[in-house]
Amino acid sequence: MPWIQLKINTTGNDAETLSDALIESGAVSVTFQDTHDNPVFEPLPGETLLWGDTDAIGLYDAETDMTEVVAMLENEPLLGKGFVHKIEQLEDKDWEREWMDNFHPMRFGERLWICPSWRDVPDPTAVNVMLDPGLAFGTGTHPTTAMCLQWLDSLDLTDKTVIDFGCGSGILAIAALKLGAKHVVGIDIDPQAIQASRDNAERNGVSERLSLYLPKDQPENLSADVVVANILAGPLRELAPLIGVLPVAGGRLGLSGILASQAQSVADAYQDKFELDAVAEKEEWCRITGVKKA
Repeated sequence: MPWIQLKINTTGNDAETLSDALIESGAVSVTFQDTHDNPVFEPLPGETLLWGDTDAIGLYDAETDMTEVVAMLENEPLLGKGFVHKIEQLEDKDWEREWMDNFHPMRFGERLWICPSWRDVPDPTAVNVMLDPGLAFGTGTHPTTAMCLQWLDSLDLTDKTVIDFGCGSGILAIAALKLGAKHVVGIDIDPQAIQASRDNAERNGVSERLSLYLPKDQPENLSADVVVANILAGPLRELAPLIGVLPVAGGRLGLSGILASQAQSVADAYQDKFELDAVAEKEEWCRITGVKKA
């Protein structure tokens, strides 16, 4: 559907207040952009990155009467009557197609490629995972997923059992199976993730070796040779007593979804049961790996 955007120049200090005003005036979303056209994408948790010279951009349905919107915003003390603004029509794009066009095959480690299911495989002799993430997280583009894929590629998974805790799109579980794992268990709290993992496993011909569970349905006394959990630091700390018992003695553990500033607190939660490796870091995100003590 077509959209209209209203752009107002402001300062970092006033941007949040202005954002609230735009939402109240009917904007379906508000984004921030510095005046030099650099968008604010992913601030750290609890943080909003704003420049001193900031554009606040409200997105409106094309049917919206923008005269009424402007009149409403003129009552905002930060703006006042006759405030400077710019109204533009946006091109109506197929955003799903736009995303698909920009998702390309990617290599991780020595053997592993993640390939969109709608593109040709660049190296038929490689270990290729065909992926359509659907509504679930995990395409390999995020540093945490990339680090987990590289770690799995570095292991000898032949005939090993693996648990993917927080499986998302199934990208790590399927990669493990393609890299030689005998059987993988995927666990996720989101039913859509379970479905995405199942669909991707079928697409890759490994569904018979992948078992998928919501936490409430997972078998008791689960264990595996390798456990990977790419979630977030908070759950990794809180669930350490549950995740820590999953690897067998001598088994491998890989944790990610952790910011560099959170790495030590997560490592502290696991160091009693694991011999931990040096922390791997990529673009402010970290991966913690280790071996289960006997």
